[in-house]
Amino acid sequence: MRVNGGIRIPQIRLVDESNNQIGVVDTRAALERAREIGLDLVEVAPTSDPPVCRIMDYGKWLYEQKRKQRESRKKTHHASTLKEIRLRPETDPHDIDIKIKHAREFIEKGHKVQFTLNHIVDIMADLAKVDQQGRIMGRRMSLVIAPK
Repeated sequence: MRVNGGIRIPQIRLVDESNNQIGVVDTRAALERAREIGLDLVEVAPTSDPPVCRIMDYGKWLYEQKRKQRESRKKTHHASTLKEIRLRPETDPHDIDIKIKHAREFIEKGHKVQFTLNHIVDIMADLAKVDQQGRIMGRRMSLVIAPK
């Protein structure tokens, strides 16, 4: 994307800072107009004939693009997290209730939850489905549930 003095074409199709199409103008005149109002002339469609340029704050635009990219990365990372909840056969029923409450919160936020006992599937059936069937790893048996 070429900006300001990097635009070497003699004539361009100009879009002003208010998103109004001005028409085909001389590149120097468009650059001068952008400098007068303290903005940049940015080539947005270099392959059209003549190329389309827009008057805008290029630094602000770059900042917005980077922010959107960071936000999208946060959302994709958030959805793929696996939370593990460990239970043993002798775990007290009250403690199981607390752990299930935490699991429900994780599922509602979009996380997957890994349990170490099978009877949890029946309790969580209204909110989640089995993502990976139970399997034995060493001395633990675990299964993964995911949001419906």
